[in-house]
Amino acid sequence: MAACTTTYFEPRRGWTARVAERNTELLAQQPMRRRGALTPEFFFVKHFDNSRLVKAPDPVRMREMRIFSAAVTVLFSLVMIYGLQHFSAIETSYRVESEKQALEQLREQNRQLRLKEAELTQPERIDTLAHQLGLAEPQPGQIIHPNAAPGAGPVLAQLRAPSPAAP
Repeated sequence: MAACTTTYFEPRRGWTARVAERNTELLAQQPMRRRGALTPEFFFVKHFDNSRLVKAPDPVRMREMRIFSAAVTVLFSLVMIYGLQHFSAIETSYRVESEKQALEQLREQNRQLRLKEAELTQPERIDTLAHQLGLAEPQPGQIIHPNAAPGAGPVLAQLRAPSPAAP
């Protein structure tokens, strides 16, 4: 429905005649607009003069609007704080999970290194490598135990305090 407002400045014809003519024009255009629908449309002119209306201040309504605005602001703030805490907790849980995965990877790597150390320190392997390099077993007296008492075996080097020089 299209409403067209035009003003005719013809002093000879009255307002009702112009409205009737406009309604007739619109009624004639309807079949073309609606593709065969035959519902008539009529437009009535209503004149409202609101120029003398002045909005009076309503202190009760203003107070209600301020209270409503404050309540909405507080509610919005609480929702935003809740959202911030919620997303912070989610982010922290993701960080904890990634740290757990890193810890598991480090534990697995530590286990692999301990296995490798145990494999490399096997006496049979060391003996085999020593024979391949042409090394022989130590002779008796060549082995010095660090826990042995002093003087129990051969001494390779000693540290002696310098003797006072004779004049």
